[in-house]
Amino acid sequence: MAGNEWLNGYLEAILDAGSGRNSDGSREEEKIKNHKSTSPSLRKRFDEKLKFEKFEAWKEKEAGKLFSPTKYFVEEVVNSFDESDLYRTWIKVVATRNSRERNNRLENMCWRIWHLARKKKQIAWDDAQKLVKRRLEREKGRSDAADDLSEISEGEKEKGDLAQTDFPTHISRINSDTQIWSEEDKSRQLYIVLISLHGLVRGENMELGRDSDTGGQVKYVVELARALASTKGIYRVDLLTRQITSPEVDSSYGEPIEMLSCPSDGFGSCGAYIVRIPCGPREKYILKESLWPYIPEFVDGALGHIVNMARAIGDQVNAGKPTWPYVIHGHYADAGEVAARLSGALNVPMVLTGHSLGRNKFEQLLKQGRLSREDINTTYKIMRRIEAEELGLDAADMVVTSTRQEIEEQWGLYDGFDIELERKLRVRRRRGVSCLGRYMPRMVVIPPGMDFSSVATPDSLDSDGDLNSLIGPDRTQKKPMPPIWSEVMRFFTNPHKPMILALSRPDPKKNVTTLVKAFGECQPLRELANLTLILGNREDLEEMSNSSSAVLTAVLKLIDKYDLYGQVAYPKHHKQPEVPQIYSLAAKTKGVFINPALVEPFGLTLIEAAAYGLPVVATKNGGPVDILKALNNGLLIDPHDQKAIADALLKLVADKNLWLECRKSGLKNIHRFSWPEHCRNYLFYVEHCRSRHPTNRLEVVPATEEPMSESLRGVEDLSLKFSVDGELRVNGELDAAARQQDLIETLTRKATSNGKPIINYCPGRREGLYVVATDCYNNVGIATETLPLVIKNLMQVMHPRSSQIGFVLLTGLTLSEMIEAFKSSQIKLEDFDALVCSSGSEIYYPWRDMLADEDYEAHIDYRWPGEHVKSIVMRLAKLENGADNDIEPCKSACNPRCYSYTVRPGSETRKIDEIRQRLRMRGFRCNPVYTHAAARLIVLPLFASRTHALRYLSVRWGIDISKMFVFLGERGDTDYEDLLVGLHKTVILKSSVEYGSEMLLHTEDSFRRDDAAPQESANIFRAEGYEIPDISKALETLK
Repeated sequence: MAGNEWLNGYLEAILDAGSGRNSDGSREEEKIKNHKSTSPSLRKRFDEKLKFEKFEAWKEKEAGKLFSPTKYFVEEVVNSFDESDLYRTWIKVVATRNSRERNNRLENMCWRIWHLARKKKQIAWDDAQKLVKRRLEREKGRSDAADDLSEISEGEKEKGDLAQTDFPTHISRINSDTQIWSEEDKSRQLYIVLISLHGLVRGENMELGRDSDTGGQVKYVVELARALASTKGIYRVDLLTRQITSPEVDSSYGEPIEMLSCPSDGFGSCGAYIVRIPCGPREKYILKESLWPYIPEFVDGALGHIVNMARAIGDQVNAGKPTWPYVIHGHYADAGEVAARLSGALNVPMVLTGHSLGRNKFEQLLKQGRLSREDINTTYKIMRRIEAEELGLDAADMVVTSTRQEIEEQWGLYDGFDIELERKLRVRRRRGVSCLGRYMPRMVVIPPGMDFSSVATPDSLDSDGDLNSLIGPDRTQKKPMPPIWSEVMRFFTNPHKPMILALSRPDPKKNVTTLVKAFGECQPLRELANLTLILGNREDLEEMSNSSSAVLTAVLKLIDKYDLYGQVAYPKHHKQPEVPQIYSLAAKTKGVFINPALVEPFGLTLIEAAAYGLPVVATKNGGPVDILKALNNGLLIDPHDQKAIADALLKLVADKNLWLECRKSGLKNIHRFSWPEHCRNYLFYVEHCRSRHPTNRLEVVPATEEPMSESLRGVEDLSLKFSVDGELRVNGELDAAARQQDLIETLTRKATSNGKPIINYCPGRREGLYVVATDCYNNVGIATETLPLVIKNLMQVMHPRSSQIGFVLLTGLTLSEMIEAFKSSQIKLEDFDALVCSSGSEIYYPWRDMLADEDYEAHIDYRWPGEHVKSIVMRLAKLENGADNDIEPCKSACNPRCYSYTVRPGSETRKIDEIRQRLRMRGFRCNPVYTHAAARLIVLPLFASRTHALRYLSVRWGIDISKMFVFLGERGDTDYEDLLVGLHKTVILKSSVEYGSEMLLHTEDSFRRDDAAPQESANIFRAEGYEIPDISKALETLK
């Protein structure tokens, strides 16, 4: 009953606190009562643990509110006591009821909180059931794929030993002396693009630990860029990140370009650069959870930079031919989505590094039970992040991981990856057997590298008198002591004792409080050593994020509890260049480095410590297992076991022979984690995983250097037009004679067929594009007359500038359906520069006799399963209790890269998120879309879409995306969200589209539109209608 005594005390405290009034005059109890009808709001209000996980933006919002004792005690009751305790208390209160108002209030409050606890338990149960259902669906998908691939099971057994080597029990490395980057490779001049979107990224004085977004990933990508640029065969490396001009941060983050490494004359390198791309509000620093709506803007800006750089590098080293990126490498989920979009637009290989993964975090948070699914999604935008990671798996040629554990226990949670299926598919490819349209990305283990050039480990470190000569009373003045040493040692009563060093962000996951408890409760360890905690930088605890503030507050309380003053150092500030000096100080004292994190994806600090001669103690969960296996320089511990932590530290510090042995072993093997070794492994794997190459015919149309006379303009435009025509042919470029003959013959034919100048249809000379994407259907999916009317009004508005502005139509209609829809109108298809049909699976050029762009068809063919997916779609899209004829093939709307299905009116089918998920579970990488007012389902290649077609035309024709205007309705197909956002200007024409399909896009567990498109944007204008005055007003506003 002791628990009930605490519970009764809390309830009494609630009554005492509730007897006062809030600043607005209302009782806190009344506010609790008002929220009882909506459990998500109540849980948000009552979850005390949420303050550990909230962000700075939330903190600012709450800063003006007074501390509420009622809120504190209610949260403690809901989170700390079982519903049976609440029920017993309620029964007791009812049994002892009297006429006193206080007892009546206690009874009512106890009843309400009891029901709240029951509701919370039910929600936790529902969330667990959803996870179980998803796992069963994944197993069904894997089983289906395995059945289809079972015909070669014997071959897989024969290859079993070979396949096993791809997932070794230790970190797989290629020895430095192995010839993996040949002399022929070194003569190349490659262009590599790295992307790390969030956080504060700069080359010098990195503010690591400033916030949760600026951590080890920033350091990793900067050093990777430098290391790759210094590798022979690499001409230029660009690290793309977000440009930030906010007064909250240093002005250096607003510089468009920053040089990371100087060009080397030795092998013709151009160097490495940070390129900052603007996206979102430029005057505001945005945390990664709020960046999602601005991802398309970053994609468009990055695409423009890469195209310009490809042209510039081509002029320098490739005889004027564009030099497209050798690989585009995305880091973390947000940059992974950017890399996927860019690789699809340019048809270049993509590599993904997750760093930390959303689905693993999501399941851990659900298991903790502190937050509901809705709260997790609201706080972390976790479903948006998971979808970005799934897209990265869809597009990636290779996924770089730090450890084998990351592959099995983290990536294995995703719909788009399965270890067994990936192994089977790889065996089939090696044997030359069809994979039946299925694909799984290649996972490789490449540990992060480290720059050891500045690491000094002099022999004098082994001397007992070395430290005393520096900090003792008789120390010489020849070599001044680093300031950070003084800052650390001022905390200690005896700074000569061995130093136990922990260096991390003040994050609950880093488990620093357990380390302090272990140190405080082990008297022999306290007598033998000091403890140094480097936990980021801080000014005022009150100004830090809730999670960081909570960790630091807990540390300070523990120091006071165990009376550790004079034994623990916790400096407020340190600079990044001072970190090596901190490691050196710990090594000079014959100390130990410890990483006690609950889970550590890799553990770069362990490698850094080993490089300075420090033995290590590390968590047994995650990457440290592989690191210590390679370095053999320390001990693994259970991060939850305080005694094990203390024993391991005491063992290493007290046993000088063991300490020296671990030190020597770490220094001997540390070269395995050097950046040159990392780059050799990286380039080797990229070369062998590249499954696509940039199309040679994808050339950028050069800009006109000077104006031409009107008499020559048509000839020049015609010449340019036919150079593009020739380049579009699939079987290679024409030789000069054939191209000239083709030009003359076509010029003659066009000149005699009609008298209209070709200039009207030459996209290469357009100043901008007007893109119509307002598909208008009735309630049964038949095109209406509104679309031709919108086009007619738009062309009338732009008639005076018709030679400067091009028109493109993006539609879910097939070409034949579009011709039929325009039959009775005055719209001529010849007025368009391009017709993008079937939701992006085909592009036709009316100025080329309505020929299809065969190069685009080849461009989007990446991972298209073709006939292998055709029959399975109907089964996956139907509901379990659906009728057989709910979905049927629509042969008239099919083409080689678009399979269409008619949805029976009134029937219910699965939403796009579910269909895509089920396809991924079976190894199919496709883009499903509902169109024709949800009356038609089409399945396209992964990167076939109306948005992708627009980016393709931008590159092909050399037209900046920011000079495009996209006209939409208030609703549309399920690709509507993608068309809303980006650098282009968007005009939403009110009442132009009556029926749409977007309600079939997301499931209830998916992310919201706010996470995909910003609520407010200067690039989006909502017109009052689609008449000429409405369109004119919109264009004037957006210009």
